[in-house]
Amino acid sequence: MNCPIAFRPFVLVAALAALPAFADATMDKTAPDYTLTSNVYLTSDYYFRGITQTWHKPAIQGGVDFNHSNGLYAGIWGSNVSNNSYPGGSALEFDYYGGYNGKFNDDWGYTVGGHGYLYPGANYNKAATPGADQSFDSFEVNAGMSWKFISVKYSYFLTDWFGGNQNTYPGSYSGSSEHTSYLEANVAYEIVPTWTLNLHAGQTSVQGLAAGGVNPGYSDYLIGMTKGFDGGWTAQLGYVKSSYKDSAFYKPTVSFANSDTLSDPGDGRLILTVGRVF
Repeated sequence: MNCPIAFRPFVLVAALAALPAFADATMDKTAPDYTLTSNVYLTSDYYFRGITQTWHKPAIQGGVDFNHSNGLYAGIWGSNVSNNSYPGGSALEFDYYGGYNGKFNDDWGYTVGGHGYLYPGANYNKAATPGADQSFDSFEVNAGMSWKFISVKYSYFLTDWFGGNQNTYPGSYSGSSEHTSYLEANVAYEIVPTWTLNLHAGQTSVQGLAAGGVNPGYSDYLIGMTKGFDGGWTAQLGYVKSSYKDSAFYKPTVSFANSDTLSDPGDGRLILTVGRVF
């Protein structure tokens, strides 16, 4: 069987609209001890690590971020997703995250943290062909470094990769997908004031194989441009695409919720994202 995209990878296009170097943890005694900001974005397609989460439909996204001058950060974020990928739920994704951003000097920085993904009500046992009682909720830890406008980051799942394991659908997966990892490199270079070039490359390495020895690992890429406007507004136009080690895992993709199919959840797409930070 072809595994549905619920065993999903990710690239969060809205977040790439403002890929900064990791935050400066140096104390500025003239500034407040912390900042609390909110954001809202509208995107033409929610791609996460190279795979659409909305079946090529638009998404409304938003969140709240806390950043302390000592380097600690935390936040929450949400988006609509497709029930074709997350059956029986509210068609929503909620993320929570936190960690520490620091710096070695003015050019070099680092980050460590954790990131959780929640899909309220969604479960494999609510699919059109029910699987095991297994949610899609997941949690990963991460660490990264940055140099000026270049950053690298490694994320490591402490849970199954969005619920994928040998019990989800008997015979469809060789074992647990715990310890799946994601390695990414990003460039956010301001060519001229308010215009930033965004480049991204990522590699998902899945622990375990699908039925028939299929390797779900894949790469994803992004090239785009971000334009900043007065009042905290930004707009990004970016081209996103995935490259699979074994395309049998992803296409043609079958919906969990009904008989719908998707020819390629990671095909090349030009995506427009517009939003504002408050």
